[in-house]
Amino acid sequence: MAQFYSKKDLFFQLFENLNCLQLTQIPFFSEHNEETFKLILDAAGQIAEKNLYPLLTEMDRKEPQLVDGKIRIHPGMKAIVKKFGTDGWINATFPYKDGGQQLPWTIHIASGFILQAANYSASVFPFLTTGAANLIRTFGSRELNDTFTPKMYSGEWQGTMALTEPDAGSSLSDLSTAAFPTNIPGVFKIKGQKIYISCGDHDACENVIHLMLARIQGAPAGTKGISLFVVPQKRVPDHHPNDVLTQGLYHKMGYKGAPIAHLMMGSEDGCEGFLVGEANQGLKYMFQMTNEARLGVGMNAVAISTAAYLSSLAYAKERPQGRKINEKDITKPQVPIIEHADVKRMLLFQKSVTEGSLALLLYCAMLSDQATHETDEAGKQGIENLLDLLTPIAKSYPSEMGVQSTSAAVQVLGGAGYTTDFPVEQYYREARIHPIHEGTTGIHGLDILGRKLLINNGLGWELLKEEIEKSIDELTNYPNLNDVRLSFENQYNKVKNTSKIVIGKSAAGAEIFLADATLVLEMFGLLTIGWMWIRQAKVSSEKLETPDADRNFYQGKIETARYFVEYELVKITSLSERLSSRLYPTITMKKEWFG
Repeated sequence: MAQFYSKKDLFFQLFENLNCLQLTQIPFFSEHNEETFKLILDAAGQIAEKNLYPLLTEMDRKEPQLVDGKIRIHPGMKAIVKKFGTDGWINATFPYKDGGQQLPWTIHIASGFILQAANYSASVFPFLTTGAANLIRTFGSRELNDTFTPKMYSGEWQGTMALTEPDAGSSLSDLSTAAFPTNIPGVFKIKGQKIYISCGDHDACENVIHLMLARIQGAPAGTKGISLFVVPQKRVPDHHPNDVLTQGLYHKMGYKGAPIAHLMMGSEDGCEGFLVGEANQGLKYMFQMTNEARLGVGMNAVAISTAAYLSSLAYAKERPQGRKINEKDITKPQVPIIEHADVKRMLLFQKSVTEGSLALLLYCAMLSDQATHETDEAGKQGIENLLDLLTPIAKSYPSEMGVQSTSAAVQVLGGAGYTTDFPVEQYYREARIHPIHEGTTGIHGLDILGRKLLINNGLGWELLKEEIEKSIDELTNYPNLNDVRLSFENQYNKVKNTSKIVIGKSAAGAEIFLADATLVLEMFGLLTIGWMWIRQAKVSSEKLETPDADRNFYQGKIETARYFVEYELVKITSLSERLSSRLYPTITMKKEWFG
């Protein structure tokens, strides 16, 4: 079987680079240890290898179909969905009292990485249910919890997030799905439609439970009037239809195995929804889950690009083509293409993007676990502000660069990469969704510049600078990394200076201030992944001093860090020049001039 993730690298990231075992000092996680963490990760690996990966290509070729108002998916998903439920994956991070395992989210998202790398489409079903069930568990009444979550945990019922509408995507203030009170408290009639609902209908479960945003009749306009509802596809307990109709099924360029539905609610005035928590607080409830959702999308992107990288690496080691550039004797045998410098460049690019992004996402996951269970208010605020700043980066850099990384995988294979004989063409198609999922890259650019760099007097950015400077100082003890440290520090100083210039532009008004927000996000992405690489280089240098160290593995980490600062981090120079400019063709250009 082809390798779709590196267990060695994942364990390095968790146990050596991140030291995730410090989480076991938190009382909520105290019953866990290194053995339980590794057993869970190994269990994810077994499911991935035995159940998910074998269906990767087949689920892509035989995509879901809408037949007589019901979406039919690959029949193999029925057993997989059931297994995720019976094995406890859906509620693993929840408290023991809710049937969970009190598993750190750090280990859960790392397990998800394995599953997503094996078969992204198959992996999304349980984690969508986790998010929906967690909203009910956290904000819903005891009655809603008792009614809906047990069968969601067991995998018998699918959970979804139903937000997007034809005229309200990122602009949720324009949401028009309506909720009308009935004579039963907490029960409303729902009317409207939702689009692009992942797993919004399928035949591998008995019921689909939608966590849906809608506006109660008479509620305030804009985001202040949005409420959250549980809207089952079938009523509970009688399983009669709830007037939630599947009007359409979207056919996508990738990620084909998971159905994306167009739903109509209340066409016959018979759709019931149940209010979650308080009225007009729906967006607040949803946004309490957005950090995890956005980091989850970043991890999806890393997983797919990792599988593509490892596929292209295996091919490059085996495919003979040409000879070394200075070899003139054509009677000499051809060499594997991995011997050519430009192929190494493409492989180093992929390795630096995937392993750097994985390090960042696991770092963010651990911040999330720490923030959730931190009891000191000042400490909690600091962790949350740092995580808030890093979240748009950790969502967007892996998503955008994952597309480029999987493209490089196709390029390594050459003509073979463009055929369906190899999986990299599928990975390339599947990678493209992530710059769109959970907010486009442009939305996250506005977020980081318009909010995250500024809130609490820039506390998140101050804390990030402290952490980065600590890592730079630590590198002074490693002479073999002097070139890496100096190159990184040079670019870091450019980011510090440029950020002052950019923030200073706020006085010129919002349009100019935010015009290049996406480029600011790109600059911070390069800086942050560079930081992740100097951390990995330091740990790898330490490990090389130990007996029986895997020298190839750790030396590879150090050289990849060197590649990143020499080839990728230097892009900060041009971004800094652009962001310091006072010319704005994106503003002055008129629509008529486009032709």
